Parts: sequence; C-alpha cells; structure tokens
Amino acid sequence: MKILIPTPLRQYAGKKDAVEVRAGTVGDALSELTSSHPDLKRHLYTDDGKLRAFVNLYLNDEDVRYLAQKEQTPVKDGDHLSIIPSIAGGKVNL
Repeated sequence: MKILIPTPLRQYAGKKDAVEVRAGTVGDALSELTSSHPDLKRHLYTDDGKLRAFVNLYLNDEDVRYLAQKEQTPVKDGDHLSIIPSIAGGKVNL
C-alpha cells in the first residue's frame, strides 16, 4: 500500500511524497513507515507511543478515527493512507 507524506514531513522521509509499504493493518503500515524512516516517529507519535492528536489519518478517503477498528483496520494492496497534520494559527480580530 502507499502512504502519502505531507510536505512538512517529507524532510524526515527521504524527501519522498509517498512511501510503499507491505502491511496488514493501518497500524502495521505506520510501523513499517517509521521503521524505514525513524525520524518520522517523533513527529507522528508521543513519547508513550500514541498517535499525536494533531495527526489525522485517512485510509483511502475515510478518516481512520471514525473507522470501527481504527489503527487495526485491515489494508490491502492498492489502498492509500494519507497523513494530514492539523494546521492551526492565524489571528482573530474581535
């Protein structure tokens, strides 16, 4: 399956915009990704191994947070996993 890497994280993934992995679940795919690109791990996971709150994952076009099995959701060849970091900031004028 293919994992799509967002622009801000590409510097930690060998400047690639996508990485192919062999995995059975979403969690396995992320594990494969961080094994081959260890610098990504600290940007995706907290020190206690939980996915960071600002990291959104989409399996094909489905938000993984809302899938019944979440990171244990099975994946197959041809699937793609998108990593979408939340963006915050700006100024509000009241």
